[in-house]
Order: sequence, then C-alpha cells, then structure tokens
Amino acid sequence: MTDVEATINIQKEAIKDSPSFLQKIRPHVELISALLSGVLILIGWSLSKSDLSTASAIFYLLAFCIGGFAKAKEGIQETIKEKELNVEMLMVFAAIGSAVIGYWAEGAILIFIFAVSGALETYTLNKSQKEISSLMGMQPEQALLIKNGKETLVHVSELTIGDHILVKPGERIPSDGIVIRGRSAIDEAMITGESIPVTKELHDEVFAGTVNMNGSLTVEVTKLSTETLFQKILQLVQSAQSEKSPSQLFIEKFEGTYVKIVLLVVGLMMFLPHYLLDWDWTTTFYRAMVLLVVASPCALVASIMPATLSAISNGARSGILFKGGVHLENLSHMKGIAFDKTGTLTKGKPEVTDIYVREDIQKESLLHLVASIENQSNHPLAQAIVSYTKQTIDAPLRQPDDLEDVAGWGIKAVMDGQQWLIGKAEFVGKEQALAFADGVAEKLAANGKTMVYVKDKDGIAALIALKDIVREETKAAIEALRKEGIHTIMLTGDSETTAKAIAQEAHIDGYIAECLPEGKVKELKNLMKQYGSVAMVGDGINDAPALATANVGIAMGEGTDVALETADVVLMKNDLPRIAEAIRLSKRMNRIIKQNVFFSIIVIMGLIASNFLQILDLPYGVIGHEGSTILVILNSLRLLK
Repeated sequence: MTDVEATINIQKEAIKDSPSFLQKIRPHVELISALLSGVLILIGWSLSKSDLSTASAIFYLLAFCIGGFAKAKEGIQETIKEKELNVEMLMVFAAIGSAVIGYWAEGAILIFIFAVSGALETYTLNKSQKEISSLMGMQPEQALLIKNGKETLVHVSELTIGDHILVKPGERIPSDGIVIRGRSAIDEAMITGESIPVTKELHDEVFAGTVNMNGSLTVEVTKLSTETLFQKILQLVQSAQSEKSPSQLFIEKFEGTYVKIVLLVVGLMMFLPHYLLDWDWTTTFYRAMVLLVVASPCALVASIMPATLSAISNGARSGILFKGGVHLENLSHMKGIAFDKTGTLTKGKPEVTDIYVREDIQKESLLHLVASIENQSNHPLAQAIVSYTKQTIDAPLRQPDDLEDVAGWGIKAVMDGQQWLIGKAEFVGKEQALAFADGVAEKLAANGKTMVYVKDKDGIAALIALKDIVREETKAAIEALRKEGIHTIMLTGDSETTAKAIAQEAHIDGYIAECLPEGKVKELKNLMKQYGSVAMVGDGINDAPALATANVGIAMGEGTDVALETADVVLMKNDLPRIAEAIRLSKRMNRIIKQNVFFSIIVIMGLIASNFLQILDLPYGVIGHEGSTILVILNSLRLLK
C-alpha cells in the first residue's frame, strides 16, 4: 500500500468515526427550532407592516409549525398514553384559539416563548445527564486477556471471575480485580475524587475505569463487567434521574386536574360574560382566549423538575450520588444522623499507637521478633503490627522455629529456641499484664485502645497498644452537621470504654455501645421516634439493615456492595463533610422550589385578575405567562453552580 493510499484510508476511518453534522446538532434541535420560529415571526411582523397580510400569515403559520412541533407532539403522545390532558395541549389550544380570532402574531409569540422554555428544560436534563455521558466515555470496552500464556483482545463482557488481564501503562483498567503481578501508580480520581495517584502492588484492589499510569499490571478479575463499582456508579446516576420527588409527583397529579378545570372555565367564559356582564361576543371570546393562555400552569409545572435535576447534577459532580429526587428532598428534613464507627468515623484499620518494653530488652529487636511471629497470622491486629514494623525497621522478617495459633487468644511461637506468647492479657497472665509498666494498660484502655501483650520466660516483655484511628475529616464533618442543627450519634458493637473514647475524640453528641446489627435497627427506630427524620451512615454488610430502615441511608463509596445497593445516597469520595454539603444542597433546592411555586402562583393569579378587569391584552398575557416560565427555569439552573 502506498503512502497516499494509507493516508486516504486513515482519513476515511476518521470520517467514519467522527460524529456527523446531524449527530452534533441533534441535542440542540429544540432550541434551533425555537430560534427559527422567532426569525419567522420577525419576517411575518415585517410583512404585516407592509400590508402583505397573506404572506405575513404564511410566515406566522410556519412559525407555529416549526416552533410548536416538538411540544405539540409531546403533548399528543402523553395525552394518548396517560389518557390525561396536559400543559402542552393547553398551549396548543391557546395558540390555535389566538389564530382563530385573528391574533396570528400573539399566537406565534406564545409558541415561540413556550418552545424556548421547553428548550431550557431540555438543556437542564442534558446537563444532568452529562455525568453519565462522561462516565460512559471512561468505560473501557476491551481487555487484554492472558490465557495459556497467550494475549487475546476481548470485549469486557466476555471476562469472567478469575480471568487474568494485562493492563499496560496509560490504559484504563477494564474490570475490578486484584493485582497479582507488577507495580504501578493508579489515577483513581473518577472513583474516589482523589487527585493524587495511588500506588498499587501485589494483592491491592483496582477498579474498572481508573487509569494505569506508569507500569504494567497483571490483574485477576474479581467482578463481572455488569457488577463493577464503575457500573454501580452509572446505575446510581441513571436511577436518580428517573425517580421523581414527592413534590414532582404531586405537581404531575395536580396538572391533569388543573388543565380540566381551566378548559371548563374557558368554555364557560366563552358564553357567560356575554349574558351576565353584557360583553360583546368578540370581547367574550377574546377574553376566553387570554384566560386560556394566562391560566396555564406552565411555570408551576416547571418549578420542580429542572431544580431537582440541577441539584442531582451538582451533587454528582461533587461525588455525592443520589438515587432519586425523593432522597435529595428528604435530606433537608433531617434532625438526627446515626453513624457506624468502623470504616465510617474511623479508618477501619487498627494502627500501632504505643509500645512499652521491659527495661532489659531492646525495643527494635523485640518489635522485629514480634512482627516475624505475627506475620504468620491474618488477624487485623497482627497485620497492623507487621505493617508498623516494616515502616519502622528496615530488615527482612524471619521465620519462627515453631508456631501455634490459639484461636481467639493469641499466638504461641518458638524463636531461637525460646518460647513466646503474644495475645490477650488472659493468654499471657492477666495479673502480670495489667501490672506491667505501672498499670499503663488501664489508661490506654480508657482511650479506646486495644492491648497486645508479649511474654517470654521472664514474664511480660512488652505491651503494644493499637487503635482504629478516627478519620482526620470526622471532626470537621460533625461540627458542620452541628451548625446545621443536626444531632449526631454513633452506633457501634465496641465496648462501652472504646465507644466513649471514640465519641469524645470525634466530638459526636452521643453513642450507643455493644450494638449488634439488629440492635442498630432497634436503636435507629427509637431515634426516629425521638427526632422524627433520621439518616444512617455506614459502609459494611452489618450496616445494611439500618441503612434500609433510616429515612435516608448514606453509604461510604469504599463500602461493601450490599451497603451501596441499600443506601439512598452514596459518598463516592468517602468524604464525611460532604454529608453537610448534601444537606445544604437539599435545603437550597427546596428553597428554590418554594420560590418557583410561590412566584408561579402569584403570576397566574395576577394575570387572571388583570384579564377579568380587561386591562391585560393577549400579547402582554403571553409575555407575562411564558416569561414567568423562563424565569422559573433560569432560577432552577442556579443549582448547577
């Protein structure tokens, strides 16, 4: 193949892959139609000034058809589907009525402004769907499968659990999995919001859609393509846009009844004023048409959905995913929030905080010996000691001569011919353990710390204290909620001593200790009786029943799948201060909705009264009515910021 032929082929592929002109303008068709109808109205108005009334009427008719087609089609389809009249049909009737009595320009302007307001609503919807589009653009479609030593490019849907895939530098990871070979920095911003890449090595978890920065990784697939965290985020945003809030559902039910009442009153007004108020037939019919225009609840109907979609879009951009408008609306009513402790208020992993050793023992040597023994255990406390030692001492761990894991108590091991006991106070001798280092264990326990004792042939050799550390952002989150007037309480299965220490450190208002999953549900119900509306924040499988029971369940993004599926709101960045932000967003949304509803009702009542007093002409009625609709939508769009 020549260079010229190659270039032509590349250009053909580029043209084939690039979006067509029609694809580019499709999202803007409604706005283009509205603007085109506006141009046609201007031409029609110019022709009417030149005494070309027939030509003018033709341009007005074109404006009717082009500007009103989308809304008329929507209205007719909805009417047939729901067997209920709607606002769109009311506007079609009003425009036709205006044309019938000779007010072509006014009818066309009505259609034009109605089309513009519809285009604004569509813009709001498209804006809220932008998060889905951007997410879908990050979803890898192919993966490099390693099977029998061969590399094969397959679609992600073909991957099964246990498959091995190769991810090269610069590529997006195709599926959730665990690193089994290699080391690299991973950009997880689209999942966690963290801008700094995270280093991943052997046995670390990686997520679909994140970017492999600089090293090759071999990953073992742990989830099907339809069950990845990435897909769950996608489903959350999609479900949020389809689920309607109580306010929206009420308005939609109210709309059908209101439209029927308006049409009935307009029908009566076509005749009664002529007989009761001595109006002439032209005035009677004209005022009936004005009433049809100004009484339409367009602004009222547009008061809620654009605001809800804008708020959901705002939240998604900040890493707060709402499963529906109902949960966003309910957040503003919260009077209390219950928190799980482990993994929510705390990091969920114990860390070494204090080490006390006998005077005749060298600290580093003992710590190295203990870590070498604990390295044989999978217990979280053992792994925390091993991790701390590796960060503190630069020396390879050794293998014990003999080892016995005494379940629930500790480890018995032999190193260099000497026996060591590592574990609870009861395992090494309770009296000796509690008396060690002048009885410091009591003070450490009061601070919510867990003790691991080390014993040799001469008695207690060391005490290692560990604690599940409170997240750095927890205090700020609790303070922010307190400013919103919300009572905070911690529900935990830990002992009274540990729970009290963590609650004090986190500045939380109250706590309930030794609380099992069923106990959390019971306590949550008591809180709901006491405070009315209560949210629950958790991350684990044991939190799922409480998340489902609460008025609003809030899950941490790094939590279990069960918690994510049960919750109503998900904090993708595991950022607790986002809860207060979500509540403020909810309050702001409800405030804007109230502004919209109040403004809409006042405008409609004012226009109806002005029409009956015969001080409002059709052009001003059109501008007042449709102008209020546009203002309401623009007010809702403020929630995007």
